[in-house]
Formats: sequence, structure tokens, C-alpha cells
Amino acid sequence: MTGSYLLDPLVFLIQTLFGLYTAVVAIRFLLQWARADFYNPISQFVVKVTTPVLRPLRQIIPGYGGMDLAALVLVWLLASVELGILALLLGIDRSPLMAFGWAIPSVVELFINLFLFAILIRVILSWVSPDPYNPAVALLNRLTDPVMRPAQRLIKPIGGIDLSPMLVLIGLTLLNMLLIPPLKWIVVSPF
Repeated sequence: MTGSYLLDPLVFLIQTLFGLYTAVVAIRFLLQWARADFYNPISQFVVKVTTPVLRPLRQIIPGYGGMDLAALVLVWLLASVELGILALLLGIDRSPLMAFGWAIPSVVELFINLFLFAILIRVILSWVSPDPYNPAVALLNRLTDPVMRPAQRLIKPIGGIDLSPMLVLIGLTLLNMLLIPPLKWIVVSPF
């Protein structure tokens, strides 16, 4: 009784802390991928929070094609450590090293979910017509534009209503449903 009483809050705390920091590092990777303005105050926050951990990793893992591979590897390592700690705490009878494989579907799902939430926030903000020069709005638009532009070219606004976000949200949800289960099966089944 006591073990489970303390275990649940500990698992929650580990998932929350690792999840938040992993998401911030993933956002840093996406901001660089989308060529976002790094002088934006929100970008500056993300850079300052992630640089101390990324700096030593960049000595080993260089960038490639304008992408920050060290940030991508850090996202994977953080997810792996989180899953390894949780496996140990929950008494899962598998090697904690397997967490490195378990982290792959987790990381893919994280990136899909980040885009889902960013586009959903963008849609909600479009209803209230925020200041386009607001740093959060500018950053959100810059982050989601690479996935929104193809849908906007495909579906033109109808009567002043832009339905392209709906297409992207449906596409991302389908991608999540079709990609994550097979990835989890591939990673878990051989062991």
C-alpha cells in the first residue's frame, strides 16, 4: 500500500519533469528546422533553457543541413532515460537499456503531438484576431507554416473560412494512428 502510494506521485513527477524538458528541446529543434526568429523572446527562453545541456553534446554531434542533430539526439536520450527510470520504478522485467528502443515511437509521437497542439492553438488564436506582431503568434505561425502551406495550396478558403488546418489536423492524427502502433510493435516484439 505504501509503495504504490508514493510510487504514483513519483511516476507523475518524473513524467512531468522529463516531458516538459523534452518538449522544450524538441521545440528548439523545430524552431531551427522552421528557421524561426531566434531573437523572439520565446525563442530566447527556449535557447537559454536548452543551451547548457546541448553545448557539450554539440561537441560530439555536429549539425547537418541546417538541422540541430544534437537537439534531436538529446530528445531521444531524455525520452530513453525517462522510460528507463520508469521501467525500473515500475518493476518491468526487461533490460533498462531497451528504453533506447522504446523511446523511438515516443519521440515520433511527441513531434506529431507538438504540431497537433501548435496548429490547434493557431486555429483558436485566429478566431480572436490577435496582434500579428505578438511574439507568440509570430513564432507559432513560423513553426506551423511548413506543414500548413501545402494544405493551404490544396484547399483555398471557402467563404472566408480556411479549412486547411482541419486537413492538417486530420492528416497528423492519421499519421499518429498509422505510424506509432507499428513502431511500438517493431521495437517491443523482438524482445
